[in-house]
Amino acid sequence: LFGEIAVHAGRAIMKTRDAVKPRYKSDGSPVTAADLAADEIIRRELAQHLPDIAVVTEESCTRAAAVKADRFILVDPLDGTREFIRGSTEFTVNIALIEQGTPVAGAVHAPALGTLYVGGKTAHCCRLASDDAEPQASEMRPIGVRPPPPEGWHVVISRSHLDPATKAWIERHRIAERRPAGSSLKFCLIAAGEADVYPRLGPTMEWDTAAGQAVLTAAGGSVQDLDGRPLRYGKPDFRNGNFVAWGKAAGAA
Repeated sequence: LFGEIAVHAGRAIMKTRDAVKPRYKSDGSPVTAADLAADEIIRRELAQHLPDIAVVTEESCTRAAAVKADRFILVDPLDGTREFIRGSTEFTVNIALIEQGTPVAGAVHAPALGTLYVGGKTAHCCRLASDDAEPQASEMRPIGVRPPPPEGWHVVISRSHLDPATKAWIERHRIAERRPAGSSLKFCLIAAGEADVYPRLGPTMEWDTAAGQAVLTAAGGSVQDLDGRPLRYGKPDFRNGNFVAWGKAAGAA
């Protein structure tokens, strides 16, 4: 269900791609018509299919109700808005189900790449044949994290937010390759066995990470704070602390 809804939102995003005129929110982050169109579609379809579960989205939410809930849905209707504005293909639609502070199911859809990742008990991905194609179960292929290569970890880093602390973390570890990427695709690259670790020692919001974490953990990876504890959700301000997303190299921070 989350995958289908994410694909529907992705279509709306792509329809507005040629008319990107951002405005800026009070925190300085950009928002476009694409963010708002995707947000509306996701909220409407979730209300139709899962009316009893509270929904928190980046653009519109009833946050107090969700924080008190043991089970709620976290949404970023357009993760990587800055990438989207610049004309990059590395933006996603993120939808995740949170239970007892943990992402237990999620979908990450990259509409410009035609790629959908989903995670629950297992993790899968598929390439959509066309812009109007619906994801088919028969086309979903299983994905999983890989053992770290002997030459060193392949690290994915934020294309837009590479801060000094993250750079210092990378310098302290045996890294064979650095790969910049936008949005929650960084989690998905590790989940698909294309990279090994993603350190983020800077601010993020829960809707930025929940769906990617759901996909990665379903693929056999983990997302931990710097003390090795799983990243948790439903905090009062929805703000994450520092974390590292791991493939099979977990616990080596």
